[in-house]
Amino acid sequence: MSSDALFQLGMDLDHGSSTAQTEETQFQCLDPDEGEERKDFFCERDGVRYAGVHLLIDLLQAERLDDLDHVEQVLRRCVEASNATLLHIHLHHFTPNGGISGVAVLAESHISIHSWPEYGYAALDVFMCGDANPEASIDVLKEAFSPRKVVVKTQLRGKEIYRWNGGSKRHSTTASESV
Repeated sequence: MSSDALFQLGMDLDHGSSTAQTEETQFQCLDPDEGEERKDFFCERDGVRYAGVHLLIDLLQAERLDDLDHVEQVLRRCVEASNATLLHIHLHHFTPNGGISGVAVLAESHISIHSWPEYGYAALDVFMCGDANPEASIDVLKEAFSPRKVVVKTQLRGKEIYRWNGGSKRHSTTASESV
């Protein structure tokens, strides 16, 4: 893959022509099972072991959804409020409607946004593993975009892995199955 292709994917952090790309490399969290330095370890809540919390967030009748600099700063504030680790941000501004699609890639997973400013609508994905607190991003989004309504759906991801792998970190030999 060419360096220009990597840059377009937000992966060439030395290219220098995008202010929307930065990299953080401090990983402080320890996997409680292995003592490994990593941010993406499995968690346990109410006796359920899972990979991470995935929030699907809809902002309705929201403002400033076409402001690229504002969206970048909001994503950075979401990362900070959630106590996550930013690896890089890549945003794309569409014309003529001014919508923005982008992702903040995190050591713990990601935050993505897709906006339709002509409808006042944005769809966000906030998925985080380990000690990060994805729910903290909701208040940041409310303050930043002033939506009239916010709809949040929460999914605990990866909780099926222990059922299919018998609790092992090794790959299961059982065929994939949807339930």
